[in-house]
Amino acid sequence: MSTDFDLIVRNARAATAADLFSCDIGITAGRITALGERLQAGPGTREIDAAGRFVTPGGVDSHCHIDQPMLPPIRMADDFESGTRSAACGGTTTVIPFAAQQRGQGVQAAVDDYHRRADGKASVDYAFHLIVSDPTPEVLNTELPALIDRGYTSFKLYMTYEDMKLDDRQILELLEVARRHGAMVMIHAENTDAITYLTERLLAVGKSEPRYHGLSRPSPVEREATHRAITLAELVDVPILLVHVSGAEAVEQIRWARGKGLNVQAETCPQYLFLTQDDLALPNFLGARCVCSPPPRDKANQQVIWDGLVDGLFSVFSSDHAPFNYDDDSGKRLGGRPPAFPYIPNGVPGLETRMALLFSEGVLTGRMPIQQFVALTATNAARLYGLYPRKGTIAIGSDADLVIWNSGTPYTIRNEALHHATDYTPYEGRELQAWPAMTLLRGEVVWDGERFLGRVGGGEFLRCERPEAARPRPREQSWRRWMELED
Repeated sequence: MSTDFDLIVRNARAATAADLFSCDIGITAGRITALGERLQAGPGTREIDAAGRFVTPGGVDSHCHIDQPMLPPIRMADDFESGTRSAACGGTTTVIPFAAQQRGQGVQAAVDDYHRRADGKASVDYAFHLIVSDPTPEVLNTELPALIDRGYTSFKLYMTYEDMKLDDRQILELLEVARRHGAMVMIHAENTDAITYLTERLLAVGKSEPRYHGLSRPSPVEREATHRAITLAELVDVPILLVHVSGAEAVEQIRWARGKGLNVQAETCPQYLFLTQDDLALPNFLGARCVCSPPPRDKANQQVIWDGLVDGLFSVFSSDHAPFNYDDDSGKRLGGRPPAFPYIPNGVPGLETRMALLFSEGVLTGRMPIQQFVALTATNAARLYGLYPRKGTIAIGSDADLVIWNSGTPYTIRNEALHHATDYTPYEGRELQAWPAMTLLRGEVVWDGERFLGRVGGGEFLRCERPEAARPRPREQSWRRWMELED
């Protein structure tokens, strides 16, 4: 086969969510235009020899927080420049962070602000989820439908956090908007009143260290909210995606819902595979580095999450990157002194380490085939959020977003070698057997295994289509059918 390729990646062991095959990959104008053997190069064609190494689609990290506005004095460590640089060096070529509505603000205003933060800074491609914290009639009836039409086809709802939480009626109204207009709803499921109750009692007896963060948000808190979120979605008859699922009790609720035929998707994150409650209990405030919600649980729950990844319970493996510096008055040491656990900024960094952690500990240990790795880190997220097949696969016509992997060579995670602006990684010193040797964004090398080569501002904003996964399934026993509420 002969054509005017801009680039040929030769001798690739290419993996998609369905297949593993050897080929050359021909790239023209940033898109994959040929998959074949012994592709013929033209006079101006560049070549990269993958040398029989695994080549996967560029990662799609569909749950990350970058330069998200926070209540002062809290400030995220990563803006779009540092966050997307870090993503590229870890094999991720598409990120979907959150345009977060503040109470008293419209959702459109949040989107406009987030574009100002991202445009001209991102070095990988990006889309936006919405966060809805104030579902006024204007938001429900005008702003959200218009934004969904313009490619913002997913939004996140919180059942906890004082400045973000919604009550059940508000959630039902937003689920109805999603059903009517074809959007995907993500839900952070923790019972806010139970957390407040437990937190007040822990603080009343002087238990304020980071390790008590986990005790204030035990598994039943997540289990109850997960069940309630599923129930609300069942009433409206709309698919939902439960984010950052942490352990067995929430998993049981999701399996129960699937057994009833409900369309409930689930996501988990590296912190629930590689961190435990013991990390929250590290002395001298070091446990604050691992404070996130839901919190890391114990080894038994880790195994349940691994099992869910392997058997298909989880559709997506995202970082939930929430970068706050550890040694910073605007970060974990809020105000310059170690705060009590409820006031520690919530989240851990993970954009750059997400893919290598799962490749090393999932694929190379034999827990999962590489096709499943591709599905979890790229393909499924692209499908769920309306970016497939432009993103998330190796196919004719798809963007030439590729990762060539070094595998079987020890790589030790050191924060000093990472490319985010956060002053720590919770995975410091962990030895892996894989790391990206090269990352390509639309056919251009943005990471060569040693240096970041991307261009600040080189990332493109992506308009998301309405995802097929957001369509309600036909169900004879739907509550809406019983009540004759079908649209």
